[in-house]
Amino acid sequence: MKEDGYRLNVGLIIANNQGKLLLCKRKGMNSWQFPQGGIDYAENPLSAAKRELFEEVGIKPSSTKLIASLDEWLKYDVPKKSRRKRFLNKKFKGQKQKWFLFRLIKEDQISFENDPDNEFDDYKWVSYWYPLSVIISFKENVYFEALNKLKYHFCIEFNDDR
Repeated sequence: MKEDGYRLNVGLIIANNQGKLLLCKRKGMNSWQFPQGGIDYAENPLSAAKRELFEEVGIKPSSTKLIASLDEWLKYDVPKKSRRKRFLNKKFKGQKQKWFLFRLIKEDQISFENDPDNEFDDYKWVSYWYPLSVIISFKENVYFEALNKLKYHFCIEFNDDR
């Protein structure tokens, strides 16, 4: 699982009952992304995903249903100019992610109050492929791959023929 230079991470695609996906805006920026977060020491990816659901967007795991997850890990490199200061002196290259698709079964209010990093300040519900038009370029391939590989499960869940 571990690979030098890549932080283990989970990516979260959350669909509401109308089949729209939750997209969040990074605080103080015009940059949109799915919720994501690091996997803590000795934590499994699903536990990390459920923890991050609550921390990043205030969704209780009991308010969701896991539709699918990817078996493989997807990774992206973060350009040096975009790396956080805490990663600049380390051998950090990017993120290695396990992706999950959840359905929101209880309409929890989206909240950013639980996030210790205070990462987001806004959100919107968007169509399935919309995130590809607004995601930062270095994450584009991972988003395309995750959405493409989870599309079948989404279509079955929502009786959709994308």
